Amino acid sequence: MIIILFEGIKIYDDDYFDDKNMYFTLSSFEFENGETLKDVEVEYTTFGTPRYDEDGKIINAILYCHGSLGRFSSMKKILPLSGVDGPFDENKYFFISITSLGSPGSCSPSVTNLKNKFPEYSILDIVNFEKQFLAEKFNITHILGVIGVSMGGFVGLTLAIEYPDFADFIMPGVSSYKVAGHDFILSKFVNEIIESDPDYNRGELTYSLIRTLRLANLAEFNFGLSKEALRNMSNEELSEEFEDFGNESLDIDIYDLKYCNECSMNYDVENDLDKIKSKVLIVACKQDPHFPPELDAIPMHEMIENSEVVVMDSELGHLCFNELESISEELKEFMDGFDDS
Repeated sequence: MIIILFEGIKIYDDDYFDDKNMYFTLSSFEFENGETLKDVEVEYTTFGTPRYDEDGKIINAILYCHGSLGRFSSMKKILPLSGVDGPFDENKYFFISITSLGSPGSCSPSVTNLKNKFPEYSILDIVNFEKQFLAEKFNITHILGVIGVSMGGFVGLTLAIEYPDFADFIMPGVSSYKVAGHDFILSKFVNEIIESDPDYNRGELTYSLIRTLRLANLAEFNFGLSKEALRNMSNEELSEEFEDFGNESLDIDIYDLKYCNECSMNYDVENDLDKIKSKVLIVACKQDPHFPPELDAIPMHEMIENSEVVVMDSELGHLCFNELESISEELKEFMDGFDDS
């Protein structure tokens, strides 16, 4: 639904992208480990206005990469900034959002029904999956930039390292250059919960696995909102939120969760950051329980040449991309460097 307030100004509701999914099939996709799947489904959506060069190639494409087990519709986070002269003005840029490899909607353990027989995949596999899709569907061999949230930031950084001439800029948000410390232990804990269930290896959903899935997801509860936001809730409110979080997580496939968790757990590009040629804007949040700026964003900024960092102040913590309007001026200043319209 689009509500037009007056000419040139639009407000989009939270469900704007939910029914705008499209599908494309790759004839095959080869994983980093050499395994290959055929007839590989890709779920995606687009938004904005494509511009073309004299050869008919799109020159203003921006790839949006969601977080762990997200979907293409996560791109709604940038909608409030897509108005005329906004940082992500829909008249200037053409956004492509892909449900990533391993996430439900695209090729994943649940969609293929391969469950625990699905090929193990890496962040580089996700990059190659999206890059192959861009080439086959849109004939895009170079993009203006990448906006990546959380695990999507891993994708953006890996793309800029492995294919340094592919994107003019990358914008990793609430993300990092490696999974380490408390985040690594959290991933180990989630794995431990899942692997402790003997039914996992059966490759079919059982009552026991449903309970295990709920417990594995509840391990993540403390890592979304900031400590301040959680502290400001009463114990009754926290209990209710905790219960709702666990119940909503039952919509996730346990095999999708396990594979995605292991993919993130093995991510580390610290020694390759000097290969990045793209201009980089790192967006962090002071209250992020996953990737606190002093441990992730600021050291990453110091290791990446031609990078800038913006630290948000938001009690949404790791979910702060829902309040991007608070740094609209900083985003606009950065994006103006790529506006040749």
